[in-house]
Order: sequence, then structure tokens, then C-alpha cells
Amino acid sequence: MNKENAIEVRNLTKEFKISHDRAKTLKEFLVRRHSKAEKHVVLKDISLDIRKGETVGLIGVNGSGKSTLLKLMTKIIYPTKGTVETNGRLTSLLELGAGFHPDFTGRENIYFNASIFGMTRKQIDERLDDIIAFSELGDAIDEPIRTYSSGMYMRLAFSVAINVDADILLIDEILAVGDQHFQNKCYAKLQELKNSGKTIVIVSHALDQVRELCTRCVWIYKGELRLDGDPAYVIEAYKKQSAIDHKEEKKAAIESGKAEYKGAVFIDTPSDFSTVKKGTPFPINGWRIADSDEFDFSLTVNGEKIDTKPVERPDVISVYEEEYAGYVEGTKPGFSAEYTAFSAGSLDIEGQIVIDGRQIAEKSITVTVE
Repeated sequence: MNKENAIEVRNLTKEFKISHDRAKTLKEFLVRRHSKAEKHVVLKDISLDIRKGETVGLIGVNGSGKSTLLKLMTKIIYPTKGTVETNGRLTSLLELGAGFHPDFTGRENIYFNASIFGMTRKQIDERLDDIIAFSELGDAIDEPIRTYSSGMYMRLAFSVAINVDADILLIDEILAVGDQHFQNKCYAKLQELKNSGKTIVIVSHALDQVRELCTRCVWIYKGELRLDGDPAYVIEAYKKQSAIDHKEEKKAAIESGKAEYKGAVFIDTPSDFSTVKKGTPFPINGWRIADSDEFDFSLTVNGEKIDTKPVERPDVISVYEEEYAGYVEGTKPGFSAEYTAFSAGSLDIEGQIVIDGRQIAEKSITVTVE
């Protein structure tokens, strides 16, 4: 193993056997006894070096194999083929709270949990105050953890794991621990560990955090290493492929009757129940999205259809780019129009999306003309 590397993965393949339900009768046993268990290949021929001091983000959709790869690095499970080698003391933040006992206090559970990470009692004694302070549990530290809320439980578990003096940290989707204040605190701690030269590998769907925290990004796609490099470049490629896949999956689900089209319409201005002046043009602005390339959008005022112009709305795209992946990228979801009312009264303004003759989404407001 290269002494400059913290982790080396070579030609790694991981398969899981999928067996049928256990036979409940003699007849079922006789019929099934010669059937072979199916093999599910989760990772295929992965080779990867992670150098000491790197902060690496592992990204990919659910089921792509990234968490399995992390568990292989931790040696919770072992590869079917290939090897995984590590160089240095390793801590994994995969299953927070492993080793906790509900009938013991938080303080007592610190000793149980920290011992799993290979710490001696003396080492735990030296770090005990720091762990308690980081968890912010105060006097609750001497209460049985069965009395803890789920947030308190996770904060204690994270505090133990993050205060272990390890060379390599493996983290799987646990940055959303506790409230926003504590999440920020955890993130700052990871930045501190990164700056101190620790090797960190993070599995996360929080792409903005990966982009900001990581020096390198590895994309696992359908069990294979698809791309490895600068986080901004890898994340952009991942998002483009995810949009394509989401679009294809959505189309297939709709065609098979397992899903329906959806969309959203919003009118920003004028606001509902506002007042406009008679004879004076006023703007109508808003946005609309749908999970189809072919949809009809109409804007009407008291039933009269009016022309709209497409408008770029990056704020809308940033909110819906995951939910409507493949349908909002590169589009102009905003719309603008202008209307003049020549008589006093009320106006019903409605935006509507129609796909295949069926209304998918609508938004209506009422304004008063004076």
C-alpha cells in the first residue's frame, strides 16, 4: 500500500445473495431446495485511491452502491472480489448510537459507545468533558437515554463519534443531526477536522455541502465508478444524468399507469385581493412548471385569454430542479403579461396547465378595479 494513501480500493466487486422466502411446508421445501439464490451485484470492479488529508464526497442516487462502498471501507462487510486497505485509525459515522443502552445514562453510554471506536477508558476520561460540551445536553447527560428525544440521542451519538481521535472519518448521511444550530456546529467541526489534515469520506445527497466541504468528488452510478474529480464538475455531470434518468422513469411510470402528471402555477403579481386602477395597464407575473415536455399553459382574465412572454426564473428552477428533474433545466418557467381594465369591478385572473386535455394545475386570484 502506498504510504501517501489513506484508503486503497482495488478491483472491488460486491454481490448480495437474494433468497426466496423460507419454505413453510414440506412440499415447498422439496420444490425450492434445488433453486439457486439470485445474485445482486451492488458494486462492479471499483478501483480508487484516497490520499491522506483529502475530503472526498461520494454521490449517487439511492441504490447506486455508495453506502455499500463506505461499509466496505469500514470493514463492516467484505468484498466478493477485490481488496480494501486502510492506513490509519478509522472512525465511521454510519450507525449513530450503536452500543447505546436505553437504561443507562448518557454519561455511561459515552463510555460504551466510545469503546466501540477502540478508545481506552483513560482516553475517554480525557475527552469526556469535550463530548458532553459538544452535545449541549447539560444536566440531561446523567439521565437514562430512554428519556431523550430523538434529537438529543443523535446529538450525543454524533458528539462521541466526532471527538474520537481518528485519522480517517467515514460519514454516511448524518449531517442533518438536531436543529439548525447543531447542524451548523457539526459542519464547523468537520471543517476543523478537514483543516487539521484528517482524511474524510462523506456520503451525502446534500450536493451544496459536498461542493463546499469536499476537495474531490466520486460519482457512483449503477454500481460503477462513473466520474472522479473536482466537485463542481462531477456534481454537474451527476445532476444532468439524474435529470435524464428521472425523465425516463417518469415517462415509463405514466405510460404504465403507476404515476400521473403533476405541475404547479403561481401568480406573483398582482397579489390576491389587491386593487388596480381603471384604464392603467398593470403587469401580471408568475411561473408555471410541469413534468411533461408538452403541456398547454393559459392565462385568462375574466375568461379572456391573454398573451404571455416566457421569463427566466432561476429561483424557481433552484427549488424544483430535483422534483422536476429533466423538465426545468434550461427552460424559462416564468411568464409575464400586461392587462388594462376599462371598467370598475372585479377581475378573476387564472393560470392553468393542461396536459392531454386534463387540467393538471391552476392558480386563480381576484383583484378589484377602481
